[in-house]
Amino acid sequence: MADTLRPIGNRIVVASHNAGKLREFADLIAPFGLEAKSAADYNLPEPDETGTTFEQNALIKALAAAKATGLPAMSDDSGLCVDALGGEPGVYTANWAETEDGTRDFGLAMRKVEDRLQAVDASDPDKRTGRFVAVICLAFPDGEAEYYRGEAEGKLIWPPRGDTGFGYDPVFVPNGFELSFGEMTAEEKHGWKPGQADALSHRARAFQKFAHARLGVVPVVSAE
Repeated sequence: MADTLRPIGNRIVVASHNAGKLREFADLIAPFGLEAKSAADYNLPEPDETGTTFEQNALIKALAAAKATGLPAMSDDSGLCVDALGGEPGVYTANWAETEDGTRDFGLAMRKVEDRLQAVDASDPDKRTGRFVAVICLAFPDGEAEYYRGEAEGKLIWPPRGDTGFGYDPVFVPNGFELSFGEMTAEEKHGWKPGQADALSHRARAFQKFAHARLGVVPVVSAE
């Protein structure tokens, strides 16, 4: 990332077709007065995510949207990394939800994670640690890019709890909480705003770093 950041103006593309992610980005961006439209608003196709890291896949999506629209574009690539599974599913988190007919079934994906945890005898809570990771990429049409990474540590639970959020949220309880992401309101999960010290979700933590670097938000030190 360059020492002096180039201006982004007040128009930005959110390079995602994922309805859950778009809702979270809309909540996070709202306080800043940016005109933010999604890739779907521009009728952009979804590029193939061929990267092997969160950074690579975030760049693929953001750069494709930036080049197509001529505007700065931001995208995130995110996933669940389970320690007992060697960091899987990781960048292939969405792939674990794919079905034979090409749709995604996250109930199936959560069951797959649980089956693999049981296969490695990870029933004890101390063996069920992991984290959600999100990397936001801000890309410009000429290929310049910046990255902001957020992580939320927690434990995997079974059975799933809650029907809010999306993806693997119902089986993830962040450290220091009793509710799963699937049981939290949107405000509880990712409702970080300027003037608050700490964001909770991985995406909110990545956006918080973006806001500190790009939107003039002064970091707040949390009280101990």
